Amino acid sequence: VLREWPHSYAGFFADTEAFLMKNAKVKLCLQASPMNGDLLLEDCNPESDFQDWSWQGDSLMNHGTQSCLSMVGANRLQTSLCSSVGYTRWDCSNSLLSPLGSSQGYLVANRKGVALNSVGGLKAQWQDVADRSVCEEKAEQDRYFPAALASTHMYGHTAGNMTLALGIGQEELEELLWFFRREDPSTWNYSVLALSFVAFILGLLLLAINIVRNRKRKIHMYREAVQTTQQAELEAKQALMPVQEYSPAELQKQEPVLQDQRSGEVVVQWKDGTVTSLYTE
Repeated sequence: VLREWPHSYAGFFADTEAFLMKNAKVKLCLQASPMNGDLLLEDCNPESDFQDWSWQGDSLMNHGTQSCLSMVGANRLQTSLCSSVGYTRWDCSNSLLSPLGSSQGYLVANRKGVALNSVGGLKAQWQDVADRSVCEEKAEQDRYFPAALASTHMYGHTAGNMTLALGIGQEELEELLWFFRREDPSTWNYSVLALSFVAFILGLLLLAINIVRNRKRKIHMYREAVQTTQQAELEAKQALMPVQEYSPAELQKQEPVLQDQRSGEVVVQWKDGTVTSLYTE
C-alpha cells in the first residue's frame, strides 16, 4: 500500500471512494473542523464535504480539509497535511481502526469527539451510512487502484517532480492523475445537447422526405388505376356495340331500286331475287 501520499495528489482520488464515518454506538459521523483540524461528532450529513472521507493507501483523508486523520501526541487526534511527517496510517479490521504499528488502542467515540482507547466494542466500530464497515471501503479502494498498491516508496515531495517507484514515468503518472481528476462536465453536457439537436433535425428531415415519397407513390398508383379502369370500360363498350360495315354492292342488293313500282302497288321479292307484283291488272 502507499505509505506516503502528498496532499496535492491525494485530492485527485478523493471523490472516487468517498464515504461517511459513522460510529456504531452513538450514530454520529466524524467531521473535521476547517479551522483548527479538530475532530467532531455531528449528525450525519452526506452533503457536507467535511464528513466525507476516503482511503488513500493506509491513510484516511478528509475531503473538506484535504488533510489526513492523524495522531498528535500521546492521545490527541486531529487532521494534518497528508504530506507532513507526523500524519498517521491506520490499520482496519472488523470495523476497528488502530494506528498502524502501534498498540495504543482503537479509535473510539467519546463526549469530546474521538480518542484512542484499548477497549473495543460498539464505540470503536466505524461504518458508512449504509452500515457497511469502513474496512470494506478500504478493500474496494485496494481493488480499484492495484497499481498504487505495488510500492511503498516515493521520490520527492513536490507535485512537479513526484514519480512513484512502480516503473511509471512522469508522463504516465500525469495521465493517470488527469483520468481521475475532477472536471467540469458542462462541455460534455453541451456536446450531448448539440448532438441531440442535430439528431432531432435529421429525424425531421428524413420524416419529411418519407412523407413526400409516399405521397408521390400514392398519386402514381391512383393514376395507373384510373387509366386501367378507363381502358376496361372502353373495351367493354366495344364488345357490346359491334360496328357493322357493308359494301356498296350489298347495300344495292338489299335495297333494290324499284323503278317500275307504282303508288299503292304490292310487290313481293322472292328468294331468287325476282320482284313481282302481287296483284296484276
